Amino acid sequence: MAHEIRTFGDPVLKSRATPVKEFDDSLQKLAEEMLKIMRENDGVGLAANQIGRLKRILVAAYEEENGETVEFAVVNPKIEERSEETDKLEEGCLSLPGTRVDVERPTAVTITGQNPSGEPLRVEAEGLLARIFQHEIDHLDGVLILDRTDRESRKQAMREMRERNLARG
Repeated sequence: MAHEIRTFGDPVLKSRATPVKEFDDSLQKLAEEMLKIMRENDGVGLAANQIGRLKRILVAAYEEENGETVEFAVVNPKIEERSEETDKLEEGCLSLPGTRVDVERPTAVTITGQNPSGEPLRVEAEGLLARIFQHEIDHLDGVLILDRTDRESRKQAMREMRERNLARG
């Protein structure tokens, strides 16, 4: 099940993923493959449509205060609550290699969903993990960081991407 990360311009990235209804071995394998791809690319999150699969599943990794890295998958994730407080931070994306733009997001979110076995999950996240969830759920809705930044930053990022593509020939 070799998948490569889809990059800007691939229509699957602007497509909305469909809810998962079957929780079987193939879903577990997909989650494991996504975690592997995320790790290999030094990512902190990955949505299924980034590897061409239009299923509502994301994987994420974060570092706990003790330095231990925690990795997990969330199926059918949904943001239930968002903090009123927001912050604007620079974000990158595995589907937009070399591109970083400022994105304003709530600093905390509560998400619900299921694990790959179908058991219900509810996660209250803040800081980086909240940002990862919002970024990956955006992917599942066909939204990229370029859609979340201001017009001038988007134009600059597009210009830089064109220049990089021309340089590669």
